[in-house]
Amino acid sequence: MIPKKIVLPIVLIVFLLSGYGSYSYFSSGKVISLTSSLSNYTAPKPNGNGTTQEAESTEPKTEECPLNGAMLTKTQKDKWLTRRPLGIMIENHKDARPQSGLSAADIIYEAVAEGGVTRFLAMYYCKDASYVGPVRSARIYFVRLLQEYGNYPLYGHVGGANCDKETGSGCGNGAPADALGTIRKLGWEGYNDMNQFGVPFPYYWRDYERLPGRVTEHTVYSSTSKLWQYAKTKRDLTNVDEENVSWDTSFESWKFKDDATLQERGSVPKINFGFWNAFASDFAVEWKYSRTSNSYLRTNGGALHLDKNTGKPLESKNVIVVLADESQANDDYEGGHILYDIIGSGDAYIFQDGTAIEATWKKADVESRMKFYDEDGKEVSMVRGQIFVEILPTGNKVTY
Repeated sequence: MIPKKIVLPIVLIVFLLSGYGSYSYFSSGKVISLTSSLSNYTAPKPNGNGTTQEAESTEPKTEECPLNGAMLTKTQKDKWLTRRPLGIMIENHKDARPQSGLSAADIIYEAVAEGGVTRFLAMYYCKDASYVGPVRSARIYFVRLLQEYGNYPLYGHVGGANCDKETGSGCGNGAPADALGTIRKLGWEGYNDMNQFGVPFPYYWRDYERLPGRVTEHTVYSSTSKLWQYAKTKRDLTNVDEENVSWDTSFESWKFKDDATLQERGSVPKINFGFWNAFASDFAVEWKYSRTSNSYLRTNGGALHLDKNTGKPLESKNVIVVLADESQANDDYEGGHILYDIIGSGDAYIFQDGTAIEATWKKADVESRMKFYDEDGKEVSMVRGQIFVEILPTGNKVTY
């Protein structure tokens, strides 16, 4: 048996090496050697038959998910009542595909992160995904969307847009895209913020089987259960905080409705749009409507958008297109940070039940829920099930 006096220094050294390795990699973007503990870690592997998602149950679905209205089981509700919403940044670079865990998200937001490459904010609360990623960095407009989800939602990401005062990168023009600085100002850092820089292995890991033909930045993964576990055991964050305040005290849910009957369903067969014209082929999106299942199947860059966990295409009950003013941050960041004005109101399209609704989105302030209204000013109810929100620059064309 190793004496305790020796064990403690060894543990400390391993921890420091692991932390330094992660910091060095994520701050420089270079491929580095990892500590043996991380290299030897065996994570749950998706195998195309759904084993890394929650298994289907024969239990009656009697409980409404407060995020998307899906009817789920009492067992699932018993789980979600003990936690708070978790948003995870998942990338959409060509080398990141197929991603893992998107099909289990309650709500997904997509917008350009930079250079025409889109990124997802996947919101989890009512379902689990034990394999999620690749996980990437935070952006300010995703932080603003996350602020809708009550008191201190969890945020899983790897670094983020920031103001580097030593180099001046990202600090110009008042640093409007400074996501990490905003997280600090909100009091999230070290609390509900699940930045990989502050959350150690094994709550995040790298999947080396994803490396052939890819660079290491596309290999960071996590799981909802692990991040919820870390929040509970390390941050004392469950469905309530340390002062026993529930996360949903100020949360505004959307309105929900059941699927339209087969006879009531419309016949709008597909939806097409792009984000940046220069990258139209790689990030063009098409949603094809299935009248039988009353859902929309996603095509991403010309191919069916598969979830590696299930081997099946992404399928959502609602597709919402939000048109928002896009601008350059002009913050002296070499890659060119961008901004989306998602406070106020603008045009939107809502596709559900095989129909197209020309709508208006409204978000009064950063903590208010973005809601959607039809031409008569009535709030649009969402069909129960996954909701996919696509944020496009104002003026982009949506065909259907």
